[in-house]
Amino acid sequence: MHRKALLACLGILAATQAVAQSWPARPVRVVVPFPAGGPADVLGRVMAMRYSEALKQQFVVDNRPGANGNIGAALVAKAPADGYTIMFATTGPLALNRLMYKSTPYDPLRDFAPVSLFADMPLIVVANQTLPLKSLQEMIVYARANPGKVSYSSPGNGSMAHLTAELIQRSTGIRLTHVPYKGSAPALTDFLGGAVNVAMDLASTYIPHLNGGKVRALAITTATRFAPLPDVPTVIEAGVPGYQAAGWFGIVGPAGMPRTAVTQINTLSNAWLASRDGTNRLRDMGARPIGGSPADLGAFVRSELTKWRPVVEPIAATTQ
Repeated sequence: MHRKALLACLGILAATQAVAQSWPARPVRVVVPFPAGGPADVLGRVMAMRYSEALKQQFVVDNRPGANGNIGAALVAKAPADGYTIMFATTGPLALNRLMYKSTPYDPLRDFAPVSLFADMPLIVVANQTLPLKSLQEMIVYARANPGKVSYSSPGNGSMAHLTAELIQRSTGIRLTHVPYKGSAPALTDFLGGAVNVAMDLASTYIPHLNGGKVRALAITTATRFAPLPDVPTVIEAGVPGYQAAGWFGIVGPAGMPRTAVTQINTLSNAWLASRDGTNRLRDMGARPIGGSPADLGAFVRSELTKWRPVVEPIAATTQ
């Protein structure tokens, strides 16, 4: 009996090694757990094209939106750990959803193999023409006088944009009306159409719409001003001391993903981030390249969970 079990284990090991050595022998699915058109989708498609070109195999983006990325993330967590399913995602499904929701169908530390920390970018607070707001200070004053009458969109409950707004409210004593969407693209569409007054999301979503005059940037969420938008003040400058938040992107696969696949994707990602094309593309989107090893991503996720736990859990308790 023991001999049969040993032979079976050796057979599985040999098959796994053969798969790893020939990877990728067929198309690889790149799950983006948000709708098409948002920042994660745009960057995910750029990287899928780079992987396809370098490895001579198709990397196909598969948008699986819903539940602030939980639907797509759960799909990846439960996928075979053979290197043929990876995920390009953001802060929520890679870390903070675990704190925001009472339960998630996956654990970001246990169920994912970290591949690469990719990039980060500030969030932005913007207003449209439905209200005459020219600054975050004006929004705070108006919202204080009109509790609940200022509506804002976000890509979903528990998203970094949602947390950004919740922190502003808690820090200033105002009350806004949250309108969550299933991703950045539909939130942008409704904001531009005037369905909500204000939007909060990654800066890259709204930078292309700032020049026409119909969308006004009220504030940036990082501690210092944002180089692509030097005239836009920070939330701190608007009178919220110590405020700082940023969204980030990372690449993971199911736990147990072959090391060969992890290494190749990580190497290609780091090379693109360091290239002129990568640097320019991210700069145009308002992002900052990060990169690093798979271990760096794992450590970063753990640090984010530690950092945000005391902030997110009280919010989660009042918003679920």
